[in-house]
Amino acid sequence: MTILFMFLGLVVLVLLNVPIAVALGVVAAVAMVVTAGPDILPNMALVMFDGSTKFPLLAIPLFILAGAIMNSSGISRRLIAFASALLGFVKGGLAMVNIGTSLFFAEISGSAVADVAALGSILIPAMKRRGYPNAFAAAVTSSSATLAVIIPPSIPMILYAVMADSSVVQLFVAGVVPGLLGGFLMMCVAYWFARRYNFPVEESFRLPRVWATFKDAAWAFLLPVIILGGIFGGIVTATEGAALAVFAALFIGGVIYRELDWPHLREAMMEGGVQTAVVMLLVASSALVGVYLTEQQVPQQLAATISEFTQNRYVVLALLNVLFLVLGLFLHSAAAIILVVPIVIPLVNAVGIDPIHFGLIVTLNLGIGQQTPPVASVLITACSVAKANIWEVSKYNVYFVAVLVFVLMLVTYVPIVPMGLVELIYR
Repeated sequence: MTILFMFLGLVVLVLLNVPIAVALGVVAAVAMVVTAGPDILPNMALVMFDGSTKFPLLAIPLFILAGAIMNSSGISRRLIAFASALLGFVKGGLAMVNIGTSLFFAEISGSAVADVAALGSILIPAMKRRGYPNAFAAAVTSSSATLAVIIPPSIPMILYAVMADSSVVQLFVAGVVPGLLGGFLMMCVAYWFARRYNFPVEESFRLPRVWATFKDAAWAFLLPVIILGGIFGGIVTATEGAALAVFAALFIGGVIYRELDWPHLREAMMEGGVQTAVVMLLVASSALVGVYLTEQQVPQQLAATISEFTQNRYVVLALLNVLFLVLGLFLHSAAAIILVVPIVIPLVNAVGIDPIHFGLIVTLNLGIGQQTPPVASVLITACSVAKANIWEVSKYNVYFVAVLVFVLMLVTYVPIVPMGLVELIYR
């Protein structure tokens, strides 16, 4: 009964526009006081501190900061120029450029919101000037940015690995094929729109132009090589790779390109600090909820209930897909992972689902949630940048979300798609 009241209280607070992190903290604190009395209050601060200071979580602010530095030092602009030279000859080429650049930017920032904020401010106005509908430009930018949750390095994957006690590196490897597949299919959808609405070709394919933009962006291309090469090669951990990303972005933006002055660096640090504060407050308040649910043995009860209903892993995966799709409508991805993953992991283990495989399923589900109102954090950010109506954008966006759903079904029921590289490299 207490769990039901907690859920209802959370829904009411969210509908009253209380920040999700605050709402989670309030309902958890009230539930703990009702259950254990006011003497539990001093322990709450310790639980929140302990929950938000786990070493792997240090990668989150560092990757966010690396993405902000990229955007402030001309790196993003060079990537867009190269993508335009490479893909601009295709009908609707600027939409392809948007998707292609998002795929690359995702390899450094790990954050879909950072992707939209960094690239949307450049690409959405450019698409509007070339005659693309404003809503379509916002939809392409929003959906392609969501690929950042499954292409390594991914902040939701880092959070999942901490909550599920899984390997961050193996999660990163598992996300490569689904991420690239999602990007390719989104390009196909963009091309279909381009043919239907006669979107323009940007420029003819000229090898000298491709070579010139490649040379200009060559140092930027080293960023994912350094970061992912170090992580996958076992030279650095994911957390150390995040620190390496910041150092590399500072060096390339400030020393090589000479566009990172103090005002731009200060702006990047402020932006990174604000985004980090949002995520880490969610982590801290969700830790309270997690401790309470664990003490009430909710995970074990849920696992036992579903196990009595079915032992078929595919039925369990279908039920969990529905659960996370619904949660994605109402919760930030970080909050959903921290709140729910510890509850369902005993069930996942009980029916023999690989936690790495399940991690991809969770992140894809919540990536779809970033595109579906009412929360739709990435979609709302894209609409804000484009100054577009969310419902007009959703008319186009539904086709790109369908791609994400298709990839989710492949990942769920064709395990070789996410797990093939993991099996090849690590097992």
